[in-house]
Amino acid sequence: MTDPIADMLTRIRNANMRVKESVDIPRSNTKCEIARVLKAEGFIKDYKEVEAGAQGAIRIYLKYGHQKEKVIRQLKRESKPGRRSYKKAEDLTSVLGGVGIAIVSTSKGIMSDKECRKANTGGEIICTVW
Repeated sequence: MTDPIADMLTRIRNANMRVKESVDIPRSNTKCEIARVLKAEGFIKDYKEVEAGAQGAIRIYLKYGHQKEKVIRQLKRESKPGRRSYKKAEDLTSVLGGVGIAIVSTSKGIMSDKECRKANTGGEIICTVW
């Protein structure tokens, strides 16, 4: 697998389309931090680490509205292994007028674009969610 983060986003996107309750993803520290940001911003219900195989897995519990409306409308990988995308703190604009978020990898850890602007820190744009 050349891009494990894109694989994670694709698994979440596919489970969301099928209105699944949860999805299991192979565990890594970066994926755990992305799941933490998604939970903090209200895009998923919860996540937890489960024992599965040698490296373990992350079980992400997806969130839906009252009539199964999807909370995650779109999940898009921005920075790819062949084309990295970096932005300074002052260049980070809000996603969809503040409805969505950008998940950014910074020197202070993985955080949302709102946290980056507050901390005045730029970094690599991992993905956008709305």
